[in-house]
Amino acid sequence: MASPTTEARERPLSPHLGIYRWQWTMALSILHRITGVGLAIGTLLLVYWLWAAASGQATYFRANLVVGSWIGRLLLFGWTLALFYHLFNGIRHLFWDAGKGFELRTGWLSGIAVVIASVAASVLAWIAAYMVR
Repeated sequence: MASPTTEARERPLSPHLGIYRWQWTMALSILHRITGVGLAIGTLLLVYWLWAAASGQATYFRANLVVGSWIGRLLLFGWTLALFYHLFNGIRHLFWDAGKGFELRTGWLSGIAVVIASVAASVLAWIAAYMVR
């Protein structure tokens, strides 16, 4: 029987980021996690706005000044982009859960489609919002 220290030296180390070559699917996976966190944090802005709407006209006016400022709109656009990216990439993951789209070319193309679709949907949503306004 080998000693614990000998056994530990014989086992391979787990791979880490320094070993892996950077890939498109890796970047999209990391971005999926980041957008999930961003959506959770960005929802606080929505909660603030709803709270202000329920708190009276003066509070709602101040909240609209914050949300309507250039930084507020930039944050909202980022939140919209994160929402659509997370949605479309989640649909992509559902196909993977069903065993579809694992081929290298399909995975690469579906990743590009997710990015293009999320940018297009975000821009279209903002255009529609400004047209209704």
